[in-house]
Amino acid sequence: MFCRSITWFTCVFMAVVIASHNNDTGFITGFDPEVTVDQLRTNSPELSTTTERAQEVEGSTAADLATLLDAGDGAVVTLVAGDTRLVAHRAVLAARSPVFQEMFQHDTLEASGGRVVIPDVEGPVLRHLLSYMYTLQAPQLPSVAPQVLAAADSYGLPHLKAAFEQQVAAQLSVENAVATALLALRHSCPVLKQAAVTFIKAHTLQVVMTQGWADATVSHPHYVVELTRLIAEPPAQTRILSQEERGRWLIQAAEEGAVEKLQALLAAGADVGARDGDRNTALHWAVAEGHVGAARCLVEAGADVAATNNEKNTPLHTAAYRGREAMVQLLVAFFADPNARNGVGWTPLHRAAFYGKEEAAAALLEAGSDRWARDDSGAVPRHLARQNKHQQLVELLTSSFPSY
Repeated sequence: MFCRSITWFTCVFMAVVIASHNNDTGFITGFDPEVTVDQLRTNSPELSTTTERAQEVEGSTAADLATLLDAGDGAVVTLVAGDTRLVAHRAVLAARSPVFQEMFQHDTLEASGGRVVIPDVEGPVLRHLLSYMYTLQAPQLPSVAPQVLAAADSYGLPHLKAAFEQQVAAQLSVENAVATALLALRHSCPVLKQAAVTFIKAHTLQVVMTQGWADATVSHPHYVVELTRLIAEPPAQTRILSQEERGRWLIQAAEEGAVEKLQALLAAGADVGARDGDRNTALHWAVAEGHVGAARCLVEAGADVAATNNEKNTPLHTAAYRGREAMVQLLVAFFADPNARNGVGWTPLHRAAFYGKEEAAAALLEAGSDRWARDDSGAVPRHLARQNKHQQLVELLTSSFPSY
């Protein structure tokens, strides 16, 4: 049985590799047990469940994928959406989605067979959904963002849904405002609903004159009634925030790790590159405090991973100084330079070495940091580690290279 299981796993893995180079047909899955899931922090009861679900997923990721090695032939199913056929593992589908978990736990046709028909999702969207369930990475897909949001809601993927709320909100226009508002109402998207209603209030006449409004009145009259009520509802003790105030609030939300607040502020037009008095960005603060969910929210919204503060430290320098291994991996995945220099010529690896952050240093080395880079005084990272008696780091940075 073990040999047969290994054969199955090898076959599916090869299919994944082939599919990653073919966007038209074939299979699509992904394997990355090292991915760190966002740890959302919020005071909202509605997002507390999202936070708990994300943490559960993070804790089970490696175990879920490890079980594939011992799975039998029945571990693999084919998902069918129109003409699209995608191979996936039951264990991963069940671990990520409560809908699939329910499906496979009971005596259903899908549970007993190897073929699952997905009637409510188009093939390309199913590919993105499945890719997320394997990698836990929310891609930037503006062209199909509404469809991915709807599918994420239908299959119980709250973090993916939240990420795409922001993407849909960023594309609000007079032409799509009604459709966006209806999408938010249908799928219970508070951030997107607020953004859409605010936009329509600011462009009421133009929006009401569109064909989208007329069509919605015929096809979804109950939603139009609700939307009309929301538009007419006076704001409770609200005022227009200046861009400077939005920036301050954005930085505060990043420091607190408040993902929902970040999404609402960004949807309302806050500058993702806003800075404090020391020229730290919101991303610097999210990284410093270890809020992976907030940091991911910001980089997916376009935060500059190369932004420098008064000391010329990038967010990656901050991650190294604080010993944030997961942050290093996240920032590097978004193309942060592992050899960027600060005001004294230190790379992030210099900072990790000086402060004795071994795990962050290992992640930086894996990302391509130059262990022999010299700062403005001529010191390499190993010198700083030795100076502060971080012996394990000295050994890590020495590796198999000859010593001075």
